[in-house]
Amino acid sequence: MSTCQDSLPMKTAQQMAMDGDEPTSKYIINNYTTYTKFSPIETSPPLGSVPIIDIDGFVSSSKQDDQQINELTKLRSALTTWGCFQAVNHGLSASYLDSIRHAIKQFFKLPMEEKRKYLRETGSVEGYGNDITYSENQVQDWCDSLFLRILPEDQRKLKFWPENPSNFRETIDDYTKKIKLISVVIFEAMAKSLDLEDDCFSKHFTEQRDVLQGRHYKIRGVEGLQVLNDGSWYMVPVIHDALFVNLGDQMQIMSNGIFKSPVHRVVTNRDKARVSVAMFTEPEADKEIGLVDDLVNEKRPRVYKTVKDFAAFNHECFRKVLLLLMLCYDDTSMDPHRWKVDLSIDVKVKA
Repeated sequence: MSTCQDSLPMKTAQQMAMDGDEPTSKYIINNYTTYTKFSPIETSPPLGSVPIIDIDGFVSSSKQDDQQINELTKLRSALTTWGCFQAVNHGLSASYLDSIRHAIKQFFKLPMEEKRKYLRETGSVEGYGNDITYSENQVQDWCDSLFLRILPEDQRKLKFWPENPSNFRETIDDYTKKIKLISVVIFEAMAKSLDLEDDCFSKHFTEQRDVLQGRHYKIRGVEGLQVLNDGSWYMVPVIHDALFVNLGDQMQIMSNGIFKSPVHRVVTNRDKARVSVAMFTEPEADKEIGLVDDLVNEKRPRVYKTVKDFAAFNHECFRKVLLLLMLCYDDTSMDPHRWKVDLSIDVKVKA
């Protein structure tokens, strides 16, 4: 394995695609590399029956009526099997969500010299550009990204926040506030679904640490996100006005393994483009993340350790796993049908 210093590309993936350049070897994996340990790369797996959850069912009344009980049952089932769901009736109109996507799209449409004003710094994820480079054998994501710390507000690095389009900062700030409210509703619903106190999850996120990542892939208007469920990959259907909610490892830890943190990836192709807007909610750095005591019993003993500064810990685990994959990297056998995959690897913290 050869490590190397992080560097910024002379040409981003988006610029290469616009110029008609072929992806270089650093963007290509195949079915013989260790990236495919979770099963071979399938560019067109079946559409998955990802659960759809009505968020309005959690806020329509202060007491648990039949509708709320039904949605809580569906939520628990979704998170114990898929670890993700499509949230509908969440209070954000289709036109509002279109305005968020539009702001991100407008940034990626800017001339390259304008976007380069917001290039990330070497060794840091925040800003515009590519993935951090840990190894000279690392396979890069075939996409450009804009990664921003949005909460807490006093930790925002505004030098990375685009001033063009002119409403970008205002739009993202408003979206952040609305998503924060929705996330509290979901945290409380997850607790209720396990018969726990409403705030047993949400109290770890009272001073939310959120990051937003806009990504420009060579896909648009079609499915690209895939989720691994029960050993098979499934394409996540596109529901235009839905919010796709994907649990992170911290929720699997806190639920003592009842809820699942699913492996997921994005598969790209040559012909179509895709813009995604993802928001990641992190626990506060000084708070310990551990399982809820009420979820430990003789039938379900403690599975995970308690972790502090989870975001930093998770990133370090991801980096180490990525380097291990590079150590095992074998490029002696190349498949002519090669595709780039954005693969999210979950690192579990066993007790």
